[in-house]
Amino acid sequence: MTEFGIAAYNASWPAWYERLADLIRRALGPAVLALDHVGSTAVPGLDAKPIIDVDLTVADGSAEATYVPALEAVGFQLIGREPWWYGHRLLRRREPACNLHVWSPDCPEAARHLIFRDWLRANPDECELYLPAKRAASEQTTAAAGDVDASNAHKQAVIRQI
Repeated sequence: MTEFGIAAYNASWPAWYERLADLIRRALGPAVLALDHVGSTAVPGLDAKPIIDVDLTVADGSAEATYVPALEAVGFQLIGREPWWYGHRLLRRREPACNLHVWSPDCPEAARHLIFRDWLRANPDECELYLPAKRAASEQTTAAAGDVDASNAHKQAVIRQI
């Protein structure tokens, strides 16, 4: 891992996702409407922070009682509620490291995650444009003691260009 928290691509990341997906599906059963590996660890060959980002779609993301207790029972912790941002909920797990983003059906943000992931997978040359922006965002955010929102803000210009 570099000083910025970004690691060289790890061919094990897809397997980490599969283990997490199996755990989530077993915990929630039919409550899982969709489950997707998103973010940089979902793009073969792209360096990333070694945290698996997963988008989970449930019938109603605001109905936390229908999914949070079951996820907490398998090691996730609810760390964020953003009802103003498509009803987003964020849960985190340490091993393997995972950010679990919970959405309701037809969420535009979840759709954007898939579109961006699929574009980067199909256009590896775009990863060469994106990686320096990721590194710069990580460096700037770390230097300013920022958070994920700050890091994302630093990458927006390049993301829009891609």
